[in-house]
Amino acid sequence: MPLLGARCWLLCCRQGFSLLGREHGEKEEDEDEESIELRNKDARTGQLEVTISQPTANGTPSLAGVCEENSRLIMKKTMEDEPEVLVKGWLLREVSGGWLRQRRFWFTLTTDSLDCCSGPERDDRRLSMLVLTSLCSVLWPDKHTYKQTGYWSLTVYGRKHCYKLFTKHFNEAVHWACAVQKVIDSKAPVETPTQLLIRDIEENKFNPEVVEHIYQHNPILTYTQSPLYAPLLPFPYGSLDHTHMAGKGYTSVREEAVRLFNCVQQLESAPEPVPLIQGILQTALDLRPLRDELYCQTVKQTSITHTNTQTNTQTQPNPQLRYWQLLTCMSCTFLPSSSVLRYLRFHLKRVQSVCVDSEVESYAWFIAQALEKTRCRECVPSWDEIQGLMSRQEMLCTVHYPGPGCCRIAINSHTTANEVVRKMAERLGLQDSRNTFALFEQKACWERVIGGSTIIADVITRFENHSVKEPDSEWRLCFKLYCLLDTDNISIDSIEYLFLYEQCHEMVVRGQLPVCDDDLLSLAALRLQAVQGDFSALVPVPPLEQVFPVRVLEARALLATADPPGCPTLFPAGLLAGALWGQKRREEQDQRLRARLREEAALTTASILERWKALSGHSRRDSMAAYLTIARQWSGFGCTLYEVDFYISSTGSFSQRLWLGVAASCVSLYREGEAEALECLPVAQICSYGVSDSNTFRITAADRDLLFETTKLTEIMQLMNAYFSATRRQLGKEDCITMETTPKLRPSLLELPSHPV
Repeated sequence: MPLLGARCWLLCCRQGFSLLGREHGEKEEDEDEESIELRNKDARTGQLEVTISQPTANGTPSLAGVCEENSRLIMKKTMEDEPEVLVKGWLLREVSGGWLRQRRFWFTLTTDSLDCCSGPERDDRRLSMLVLTSLCSVLWPDKHTYKQTGYWSLTVYGRKHCYKLFTKHFNEAVHWACAVQKVIDSKAPVETPTQLLIRDIEENKFNPEVVEHIYQHNPILTYTQSPLYAPLLPFPYGSLDHTHMAGKGYTSVREEAVRLFNCVQQLESAPEPVPLIQGILQTALDLRPLRDELYCQTVKQTSITHTNTQTNTQTQPNPQLRYWQLLTCMSCTFLPSSSVLRYLRFHLKRVQSVCVDSEVESYAWFIAQALEKTRCRECVPSWDEIQGLMSRQEMLCTVHYPGPGCCRIAINSHTTANEVVRKMAERLGLQDSRNTFALFEQKACWERVIGGSTIIADVITRFENHSVKEPDSEWRLCFKLYCLLDTDNISIDSIEYLFLYEQCHEMVVRGQLPVCDDDLLSLAALRLQAVQGDFSALVPVPPLEQVFPVRVLEARALLATADPPGCPTLFPAGLLAGALWGQKRREEQDQRLRARLREEAALTTASILERWKALSGHSRRDSMAAYLTIARQWSGFGCTLYEVDFYISSTGSFSQRLWLGVAASCVSLYREGEAEALECLPVAQICSYGVSDSNTFRITAADRDLLFETTKLTEIMQLMNAYFSATRRQLGKEDCITMETTPKLRPSLLELPSHPV
């Protein structure tokens, strides 16, 4: 009896130890590398003649015509084979389940796999094997994980396994990561059946019978209603946790590719396809590798064979039209790689020659034309643009110009700002003007010039996104004067004269026209006379900030409420009492400032109204001419001013808070409110200009360098490029002077590329 009890005890202990080991990962199965969707590039011999179908729910294989030996990436190896070991050693591995999160295993790296064993001896069991292919990836050690866990970690991603390994030594972690990456890099590229079939179609594109045979015997190339269980193209294993895309909710590229096809299939039943199309395009814009995959999926869903051509004509509506609409939006948003692009163009030609549906042929023709013009967009198409693309029509864009006027311009997904400027100039009769124009994006008092190569559809999408985040904000496009090359010969009856007047008034209201207070009052009165005519008590007076610079009133109020020099400031004893006293004093100062500001506004309004009454009988034309006559008294009239936070010259002079004025003839520096320039550099003396670092702009003149710190680097570069370009064009037209004979008009840009308008 004691002997029988001892045997039962030993048997129970062995079973318990086995269960414990299985719980902590010692009984993991070897990785089965029989790939459903992948084949090695070297395994392909001759023409591919296989039947490929999607896997079903009961687990049937997807490569029915391929024998099991040829479908494996690599055969399983036993420990008795003694493969060549590159690196071996003890490492901690993260295991799931149980009360231990990390366990110590013996790892060996060979030219084909990374093996996890129970120990270093020959008879020790191999617990799992991660076969290394070109699709595997390595996540290198990072300091953030070390600070959290005290271990340096590296992660190796395989098709079925993911090894997250830890070690206390940084050099050891780097050594393992380098060795594994070297093995991965030595592997031949893995290709999917879709890639191999695309290559066969490319090779036999002049043999229609062979191509149709490929399509008919490979359902993976044609429309399907069943889901995809694997991507059509090869993607590396691993997640996006270590990239900036992890914050957007993306997982691995392979998983996103499968999800993408599910979203594509939902288009057939979606009552409103526009939001779904926007989401699909946004995913492809964020994850660049998915663009080729999305094109292959969409081509698959729009492919037809001779057998289903007749059924499509009898089925109404055609379920493939939504896929054609998606493909149309894709072709106007981004392009695939060269190999997929060739396949796409062949697909479009084939559809046009085989399909009898006129609407499908129209989509194919439209997409082929769009592919010739498309470059990658910054934003996904807006709601209006997608609706226009779904019906293959242009959309209308509202462009405002100085004053209350606006124009409706027809644009498409490829229209640039330069093209809109050209259309607006022709519409308003400004194509012969010596000055140049540009488009601006505006919101209230803020505006920014739009680069000439910018796609206007992207700007409209940004406006749509801003309106969702800020419902009260109103964004719009505005067509304005940009480079003032000739302000003296503008006819007073032309619309260009109105542009000059309105933009001059914008500078006055912003406080960017340094004239005396008396001239500011006269300008405000002339503005009221031009806009509203003669004074009348029955006509409401517009707000003061629409005719007079508010910053001038604020400066006066601050000067009046400032403490007189030498006035002592007494604080009560004690820290808390001093803080309360300081807060109370600030509140009193704010109240005095607001009261003083109201007084200044009332006095200024009264003065403006008196001058407005004296202008009775002046026409709008005379008021505008008198307004510009006062503004022209400033020597810098016609220049564009930019705020400069800091300025330093190579001569040793420096200053803060200045205005940088860029004009056709010179570049000048002004103190705020002062009409005389501190520095003035004629254009002929400028040798080069550009960006020296993230917020510093440099101008090199004949004998010195000027450095500016400003947040308007791009705008300054664009304007100076535009002035030099316009000057070269005028010299070339009038004096036939080329760039070789005018080296001063050829500035060298330092780092930031030019964006001429």
